[in-house]
Amino acid sequence: MLELRSVMVDIAGAPVLRGVSMTLPPGGRVALIGRNGAGKTTTLRALMGLLALRGGRVLIGGEDATSVPAHHRPRLGIGYAPEERRLFGQFSVRQNLLLPVEVLGLPRTEIARRLEAVFTFLPELATLADRRAAGLSGGQGKMVALGRALMVGTRAVLLDEPFQGLAPALALRYAEALRGLHASFPDVALLVTESNPQLLTPLVDSTYVIERGEIAHDTALGAPA
Repeated sequence: MLELRSVMVDIAGAPVLRGVSMTLPPGGRVALIGRNGAGKTTTLRALMGLLALRGGRVLIGGEDATSVPAHHRPRLGIGYAPEERRLFGQFSVRQNLLLPVEVLGLPRTEIARRLEAVFTFLPELATLADRRAAGLSGGQGKMVALGRALMVGTRAVLLDEPFQGLAPALALRYAEALRGLHASFPDVALLVTESNPQLLTPLVDSTYVIERGEIAHDTALGAPA
C-alpha cells in the first residue's frame, strides 16, 4: 500500500538515506528501528514529501506519488505525527484535531464521523476537547498528535518516536492505545519509529532496522538486506 523503492535523500549536501526500500502493507503494523541519526525521521519525512529525493520512488496505493507535494499527501490518506507534535498552542484540542480535515474540505458529516471515531478510540481527548493545547502535558500532547494523524490517516499513520520523553505511566497508556489501533481502525496501516526495539516488539508485525541510512535487516523477510 505504501512503499519506498531505493530512496536516496541528501541533506545539506550529505547523503542521509542510501537506497532505502521498505513496504507498509494495508492494515500492517511496522516498526522502523535505529539509533539517533540513523535516518528514521528522514525516512518518514521523505514519505510525507517534506524532503526532495535524490533518487528512488514513493508509491502510495500502487501509484507513483514521488512528485505529489507534501500538502497534498494527506489527501491520499496518510497521517503523520512528528516527534515534536507541532500542535497549535492557542487552539483547543478539538480545533487541533479538526484543522487538517477542515483544510482538506471534507463534508461536515464525514468530519463528525472521524472525530467521533477518534474520541471513542482515545476517550481522554474527548475529556480534554475544550482545553487549549498550550496547557497540555507532554503525554497529552502526544495523544492529540496521534488523534490528529488518525483524522486524516484513512490508509496509513506515521508516528515518529512517539515514546520519546514520556513518563513510564504515559508510555504504557500510549502503548495500550497502539495495541488497540488495529481493532478500532483495521484498514489503517501503522509505521512507527523508535530507538528502543523492546518498546515496539509487542505492537508490530514486522520490523525494519536502519543503520547509516540503509536498511540493514527486515524481520518480515527474515534475512539481512
